[in-house]
Amino acid sequence: MYDDIANHPENPRHGTIINSPQGSDVYAGVPKDYTGKSVTTSNFYAVLLGNKTAVKGGSGKVLASKPKDRIFVFYADHGGPGVLGMPNMPNLYANDFINVLKTKHASGTYDEMVIYVEACESGSIFQGLLPKNLNIYVTTAANPYENSWATYCPDIGEPTVPPEFYTCLGDLYSVSWMEDSDLEDLRLETLEQQYLNVKKRIAIDKVTGFGSHAMQYGTLSISKETISNYQGSAPRTISTDRFQTRDSMGVIDQRDADLYSMWQRYKKSAEETQQKENLLQKIKEITAYRAHLDSSVDMIKRYLLGSGDGPVRGDRSALVDDWDCLKFMVRTFETHCGSLTQYGLKHTRTFANICNNGVTKKAMDEASKKSCSSIKMGQWDPLIVGYSS
Repeated sequence: MYDDIANHPENPRHGTIINSPQGSDVYAGVPKDYTGKSVTTSNFYAVLLGNKTAVKGGSGKVLASKPKDRIFVFYADHGGPGVLGMPNMPNLYANDFINVLKTKHASGTYDEMVIYVEACESGSIFQGLLPKNLNIYVTTAANPYENSWATYCPDIGEPTVPPEFYTCLGDLYSVSWMEDSDLEDLRLETLEQQYLNVKKRIAIDKVTGFGSHAMQYGTLSISKETISNYQGSAPRTISTDRFQTRDSMGVIDQRDADLYSMWQRYKKSAEETQQKENLLQKIKEITAYRAHLDSSVDMIKRYLLGSGDGPVRGDRSALVDDWDCLKFMVRTFETHCGSLTQYGLKHTRTFANICNNGVTKKAMDEASKKSCSSIKMGQWDPLIVGYSS
């Protein structure tokens, strides 16, 4: 865990974390082997593979699993087509992750593995990539084309978030499976039952259009097992009257959750203060940069692909065949146009389409230069924040 919440100066309940309006502290006693700068893609892979010599920083602990062990992995961050966010660059790319899982399977150091992923377009990490014979069962917060959603946000939905909080307290998929685990007897409930409960709770609302499709991938037969095999069998910790139905829960597009939090703080700040003025300026800068990302990617797409997106891949196909090409295109864009940021990860599908259409590296470089010739990257310079690929 990155560990930037509990002791953040803007946390109104310093030293604690809650993930629901009426929730208790979920931070106390949590083991933290890798935090801050040690939360990296390379460390994640090394820990998963049990490679002690490859980890840098942190406690040095790795997953020293044995052939009969079951493994549970929960990954939560921002995401985009074919990519999962990391607090420290570079991000995690789907092909690399799948190759690590294949290596783990080949090592014979686990029996079965369950992976839950909270991220926008999280289905794209596994679609067309994860073999069914690795004894790995995956569920995701969204299909390959959808955003995921933040929930328990100020001023929307029920129950009401405590007034001292300006930020959303959880993500809809994560909240749903965790509260289901708190509510049910995990010695009886199966992974499939939990998946179906979560799928129903996060489904797209017919009125608002908000929500997503939970997906499952890999060795689906594992879903018939009880959850206790992977999450333990602690007694229920919440009562049914505290379980929130989707009807009462407000949600925010995950990509906009940070801006929503800033607007909440701005609205509730004292009038005519420097803090309020600084917040508004920050909001304007972020909004303008997002508009730049959108317009620049659109311009590059028109330069290289014309008015369309080129050939469309089948629904069960992987995002791209040449992942090195995708990473190069992302890096080229960031070199000339600035960091994609978590918001811009949604554009990786465009870069994948550019690769799938056989566009040369030189053409991408020239198109990026033309589209971003006048941009001043400032704080979003990849030389400062790091390249995402």
